[in-house]
Amino acid sequence: MNRLETHIGDITLKNPIIAAPAEHMIADGGLRAAIDAGAGAVVVKSTNESQAAKAQLRAAEYVALDTQWQPVAWGANADPSTMILSRSGLHPLGFEDWLAQCVAHDRIARDNDCLLVPSLILADLDRAIDMALAVQSAGLRVLEFNIGTPYGREAAKGAVSTETAADRVGALTRAMTEKLDIPVWVKLTGQSSDVPDLAASAADAGAQASIVAGRLLGMLPDLETMQPMLGTSGGFGGFWNLPLTCHWLALCRAALGPNDALIGINGITGGHDVARALLSGASAAGLASAVMLRGFDVISDSLSELDAYCHAKGVTVVDLIGRAADARKAFADMPELDNHWQSFVPPQSK
Repeated sequence: MNRLETHIGDITLKNPIIAAPAEHMIADGGLRAAIDAGAGAVVVKSTNESQAAKAQLRAAEYVALDTQWQPVAWGANADPSTMILSRSGLHPLGFEDWLAQCVAHDRIARDNDCLLVPSLILADLDRAIDMALAVQSAGLRVLEFNIGTPYGREAAKGAVSTETAADRVGALTRAMTEKLDIPVWVKLTGQSSDVPDLAASAADAGAQASIVAGRLLGMLPDLETMQPMLGTSGGFGGFWNLPLTCHWLALCRAALGPNDALIGINGITGGHDVARALLSGASAAGLASAVMLRGFDVISDSLSELDAYCHAKGVTVVDLIGRAADARKAFADMPELDNHWQSFVPPQSK
């Protein structure tokens, strides 16, 4: 048995590493590079019918930042702790050309035992359903329904959606799953006070997986210009987000139970982080910012690191799923430690 094999609903993946969508999955050769690097699944950059969402890509900007908030060089030699602040947009191709790209790369993916995942982002629901039916008719095997973009409140009206209400997530998911025969994975926002409620609503409405959770919005002032970097707010991603992702995954697993699949995303920079997401309840984990910043070798290196970890521990990926989440205790269940806190108080100046 392949110790890296995992399952998301009805779908089996050869490994749990998903090449998640960003601009490197638009560029010529990006999808093929991710497939060749060994990803278990690759997600095509999202599209919808909104011209404003496509225009947003033409105005996109990006900056890589170190842990002191200083801009640093982009590229393969960037430290894994490097973070990305960006304004992004949707795939520049029209829907028919985008779908043709999906179909062509699905053939390549099948030849490499990889799952090609087209992604639709919500603008108008009726148009999204029509596009989803076209995706299904084209023979594609799964759909990512992205209702968790970080940009909903900042983008032009109607361009994209950031859904934060559980009943709305349920209604949108049900509208999609009732029309489709292929599995639907729902991408949820992290800009919510209760991500597990969103995941539970998506699962109850027929989603085979919840993707937890979309990037947060942030704004960073530039101390030299005294203006916002990139001129406005942006999606913020990096290693720092991993504990938040693992927290939400664990709470979602507790709310949904072990049989509803979760996909972890954000803060995952390598194979050990994939293992941490699995231990927190994910069945697979997406890498986007790390690959966009440092290149497609991040995928193959992460696979090697994850495989070495599993080999050293004598476990499979399936053995890892939820182990830490299920061992997580409430604060009230933790033992008292007599005056332990005093060891962490800095000395007072004389």
